[in-house]
Amino acid sequence: MDPKLTEVSQLFERFKAAITRKDYDSCTELLSHLKVLLTSFRSLPPLFENTPNSIHELTLARDIYEHAVLLSVKIEDQDAFERDFFQLKPYYTDAGSRLPPSPNEYMILGLNLLRLLVQNRIAEFHTELELLSSTALENPCIKHAVELEQSFMEGAYNRVLSAKQNVPNETYGYFMDLLAKTVRDEIAGCSEKAYDYLSLKDARQMLLYTSDKELLQYIEEVNYFIISHLVAYV
Repeated sequence: MDPKLTEVSQLFERFKAAITRKDYDSCTELLSHLKVLLTSFRSLPPLFENTPNSIHELTLARDIYEHAVLLSVKIEDQDAFERDFFQLKPYYTDAGSRLPPSPNEYMILGLNLLRLLVQNRIAEFHTELELLSSTALENPCIKHAVELEQSFMEGAYNRVLSAKQNVPNETYGYFMDLLAKTVRDEIAGCSEKAYDYLSLKDARQMLLYTSDKELLQYIEEVNYFIISHLVAYV
């Protein structure tokens, strides 16, 4: 095997081992080193040169960037997610016909759709959706994001919040928590305009919490004047 390819493969194994033991500082450092090493492979985007090891190099690089995207979710870094997804995407599009399918592709594409929904980038959400194949649109990970967007646009917030109980992959939890906060913030904002007063019970039901403790924690964390003003604590 080519020495550079061997070096990248070995470093990637160390990166995966660091993820397994949740040593995310080491993961970030190793990932930076891996990205630098990948720049020496002329088979990768944007050059896509045919080299003796091009398929191996493309597959390895795709795997590395997939892990980079998943790492960004684990460390809850949306900016890193966007950067790494942007670097990964050509391996699904431009190089897709040259490589065997990745078992992580639809899961990651669904995560990206969910990220755009959380960030209220609805136009980009639909642009990404239009680029997907009919096969992709039938995948549970993609359908989950599409159904969430429809529920969000319809104001069916109870469906949005309950969707967390049926996520297609455990990695979706981070963005689902962010989406839940977005939904509750929206409800809270509307409540300010619609009500002068809410009982604790009514506020809990409106914000779709199951206990007073969860509601009071939300009020404390978000520091919403409108909620603390509206809600009677007794």
